[in-house]
Amino acid sequence: MLDLLAATSDGFDVASATRAYLDTLQGPARAQSDAYFEGGYWLPLWGTAIGVLVDWLFLRFRIAHALRAFGERVSKRAWIVTAITAFFYTLIGTLVTLPWTIYTGYAREKRYDLLDQTFGAWAGEQAIGIAMALVLMPLAVVAIYALIRRAPRSWWLWSTGVIGLFMLFAMVLGPVFIAPLFNEYTELEDGALRDRIEAVAAQYEIPAEHIYVFDQSKQHKRISANVSGLGPTIRISLNDNLLERTSEEEILAVMGHEMGHYKLHHTWWIVGILLSLFALGLFVTSRVAPALIRRYGERWGVRDMGDPASLPVLAICLGIWMFLMTPATNSLIRWAESKADAFGLDAAREPDGFAKVAMRLSEYRKIEPGPLEEFVFFDHPSGATRVRMAMQWKADNVENPQVVVPEEGYLDAK
Repeated sequence: MLDLLAATSDGFDVASATRAYLDTLQGPARAQSDAYFEGGYWLPLWGTAIGVLVDWLFLRFRIAHALRAFGERVSKRAWIVTAITAFFYTLIGTLVTLPWTIYTGYAREKRYDLLDQTFGAWAGEQAIGIAMALVLMPLAVVAIYALIRRAPRSWWLWSTGVIGLFMLFAMVLGPVFIAPLFNEYTELEDGALRDRIEAVAAQYEIPAEHIYVFDQSKQHKRISANVSGLGPTIRISLNDNLLERTSEEEILAVMGHEMGHYKLHHTWWIVGILLSLFALGLFVTSRVAPALIRRYGERWGVRDMGDPASLPVLAICLGIWMFLMTPATNSLIRWAESKADAFGLDAAREPDGFAKVAMRLSEYRKIEPGPLEEFVFFDHPSGATRVRMAMQWKADNVENPQVVVPEEGYLDAK
């Protein structure tokens, strides 16, 4: 596929070069992309509202009280009672919210032609996720309630450490034991592409002993890649959609971006800041939840904060807090993504490949939001922002740059 090259009469113009790319997304495709992404603005609000409603039902009808009472009939050990309560709380909550999960994860994705799985295949993966939650959630809750009982005033701080340990566990073991439950990972074949990826990685001393391809095309058509793991589990992974739907210059642009996350230590920055937000949320919860229990605890059948029947109270407080922090978390992730974009442009030196990838991501991301819209709702830079960054890099770093006018329909060519 060839691009049409056109040099502007006054030299390279960043705005014109950017517009040449943005104008390739028009008509029904642009309308569908905008509609899908704008509809997603409401999902966190409704998801939080549904979660709060379900937790309120646990309290209003004394379901959490009944779960704790059942646990006490099984065992007198506090940690076993807590584990039983947390297990059934997770199971019942998951089943009650299943219609919402089906709508957001399956029906809505199918409606916009962004999911290739049958309902059975999708449900099978959801079942794996639920099974893991039924193991990990009780473990985390047992640890947190043990801290509540032992350190009633500072439990929120120690619990932040528990959450951090679970995050670390997922980072180390996720690529090796969790990701393969959903996709098959195979080594990228030797050849020119692998050599170029390894060369970029070597330039920045990024481990590239393992470069994997995973079969995400069985789930959807979205392009994706990542550098994941810690220590001996570090690996570079790209999905088969990236290999099959894009050119080599686009692949290198994506891999440069992902290596930027690794080289700039974004995992640690994001984990650290997210833990700080969790710490603040847990601190607020440690002050608000006891007041709610003092006022309504008898009605709900909740004795005190150390009673595992108070789990829905903690979930309501923390859920609302994290929803209110959504713009902050979006801005954090968007900042990291922008830094990785800049690194990737320097590393791969493929500005037009980067611009093409940004346009391909417009399949499910609004391409040109307003500034406030991008600040509040986007956890990645918008396509327009990314294309503009690539064209500015091109103007600053490429000798005799030219405006690239992509052929019509190139977004659908692969």
